[in-house]
Amino acid sequence: MSEHYPTVSNRSEIVFAYDAVDANPNGNPLSGANRPRIDPHTDQAIVTDVRLKRYLRDQLQDDGHGVYIRNVKEDDGDQATREDLLEDRLKDIDLDDVDEDDIENAVFSQFLENSADVRYFGATMSVDMDDEKVDHLPDHFTGPVQFSPGKSLHRVMENEEYNSLTSVIATGDDKAQGGFDLDDHRIQYAFIGFHGLVDEHGAEDTLLSDRDVRRLDTLCWRALKNQTISRSKVGQEPRLYLRVEYADESFHLGGLDQDLELNSEESNPVEELRNVRDICVDVTALLERLEGASDRIDTVHVVASDVLEVSIDGDTGGHELLYDALESAVGSEAVRVIDVYEDAKATAPEE
Repeated sequence: MSEHYPTVSNRSEIVFAYDAVDANPNGNPLSGANRPRIDPHTDQAIVTDVRLKRYLRDQLQDDGHGVYIRNVKEDDGDQATREDLLEDRLKDIDLDDVDEDDIENAVFSQFLENSADVRYFGATMSVDMDDEKVDHLPDHFTGPVQFSPGKSLHRVMENEEYNSLTSVIATGDDKAQGGFDLDDHRIQYAFIGFHGLVDEHGAEDTLLSDRDVRRLDTLCWRALKNQTISRSKVGQEPRLYLRVEYADESFHLGGLDQDLELNSEESNPVEELRNVRDICVDVTALLERLEGASDRIDTVHVVASDVLEVSIDGDTGGHELLYDALESAVGSEAVRVIDVYEDAKATAPEE
């Protein structure tokens, strides 16, 4: 992999937003009923970075990329251990075919080539295995791609209609109907924003390539489309992805997700929010910050939902308004509108 694709040379900052309709975007198992995570002081919905990365790992696996941290059941039905997963990632490495002086590099690079998720997010490698190959791996990989926990741009309310559902099942030989209550806690609506960073220096430690980063531009979007199909997760859709690729080393603006605001005048009252057509997202502050740093920006990679309404300095419109405003802020040659499905083909696993 590293022989064909050079490691990342530019730092990137990511804003990724999706919404949830009558869903539990991230349940808290410690709550006793897997209730949605909600900030007790602000009533904003919270989604951990762990939840987002799980979607991304699952999509990587579905796309045919090797993934180290994954949910695997063995043939006997038991859950695969971390040792089992690592052994699977190392099985293609035959030390008999490697020069003694090159063993460490061969194991290192082959493991990372077989483990796309580690190239992005890193991993702890503390496992107890009697395998010489493990001795040539570091104790941990620090991931160059990190996301902060996401928060909704507004207060959220639980949908009380879902809190106690009755499941009716057939019981006994006579198929008599029995019922039992299920806790099913969901929020009515949340527009959730994440902040991400791609560190060009950390990329050297996991061999993260420019091709890997370009893959993120479709991976986040498609993961929310394809990995939210369970009963409690359905109802989530990607709405905005923006990756600012900087030209200057070790520079990024920081906190771009904080520059997204709900336009209260153009949105329904928070209590009445039910879907994306009830909101308007103000991106004025975001564009102002990008314009102020335009000489330090290489490319802004962006895609927005066709039903997302945005406002800029009092003007409202759809994704075309956003794209045009970005071109005005940083220059038309510095804006790349992502074609999610065509671009995904360009970074698919090679045959």
